[in-house]
Amino acid sequence: MEKFQKYYLSLLVLVICSNLQAQVNCNIMQDDNCKKACEIFNYWGEFQGFRESQEKFDEAIELCPNFSNLYMEKAVPYLKRGDFITWKILIDKAVAIDPKMHLGYRGWCKYQFLRDYKGAIQDIEALEKIYPTGYLGYSANGDYELHIAKAMCYSALGQKEKAISIIQNQLAKKDHNIGLYDYYQLGVTYFELGRYDKALENFEKQAKHNNFAENIFYKAKVSKIRNKDYLDLKNLALKSYDEGKTMKDGYTHHFNKVYRAQINEL
Repeated sequence: MEKFQKYYLSLLVLVICSNLQAQVNCNIMQDDNCKKACEIFNYWGEFQGFRESQEKFDEAIELCPNFSNLYMEKAVPYLKRGDFITWKILIDKAVAIDPKMHLGYRGWCKYQFLRDYKGAIQDIEALEKIYPTGYLGYSANGDYELHIAKAMCYSALGQKEKAISIIQNQLAKKDHNIGLYDYYQLGVTYFELGRYDKALENFEKQAKHNNFAENIFYKAKVSKIRNKDYLDLKNLALKSYDEGKTMKDGYTHHFNKVYRAQINEL
C-alpha cells in the first residue's frame, strides 16, 4: 500500500508539472511576434478544441512558425476526434521543430490510437538516442513509463523475449516508479510464452501494488492450466470487474485488456 501511495504521489506531481509546463514563459521570447504568439498559446490553450482557439493558433503560427507547441496544441483535438491524418501532419511539424519535447508524445499516440507499433518504437528509440541513459517520461495518460510502452509494442509484434528484457531492465532501475500495470504486462508476456511460474510471480507482485479484474483473471488461468481450483479466483475476477476494478483508459482500450465475457467463459 505504501508503494502504491508513493506511485500516486509521483503521478500527481507528474500531472501538476505537466500542467505547469503547458504554460510557456513568454518573456524568454526575443522576437516580438513570437512573444505575442506565445501569449496566444498560453491563453487559448485553455480552450482546446474550440473553433476559435484553433483559429487563434493559426494566427500565432503565422506570427511564429517555429514555435512547436502551437502545432502540438492544435493537433490534439484532431487526435481525440479521430482525424488522424490531420493530427499527424501537425504533430510531425512539432516533432521536426523540437524532437526532444514531442517525440515521446507522438510515439505513445502512435501506439495508443493507431496501433502503429513499429512507428511507436521508432519514436521512442529516437528519444532514447537523445537521452541514452535517462528518463524518457510517461505516456500521455500517465499509465506507463515510455520504456514500458516500447516493450508492449515489441510484445504486440510477437517479440516477447525482447519485451520481457526491456520491462525487467526498467523495473530494475532505482528511480523507476512502478506503474499501475507494469507487473501485469510482464506477467501476461510470460504467460504467453508458457512460463507460468514467472507469470504468476509477476501477477502476485501486481496484486500488491494494484489488483484488478484482469490480473485476477490471469491468476485463475494459471490455476486452471495446472488443474488447481480456480473458481474462487474466477468469481473474484467477475466481482472485481462488476465493481469497476478494471484497466481503464478514457479514449482507447488497454493492451491485454480483458472483458467480462472472457472471464465468464473461463
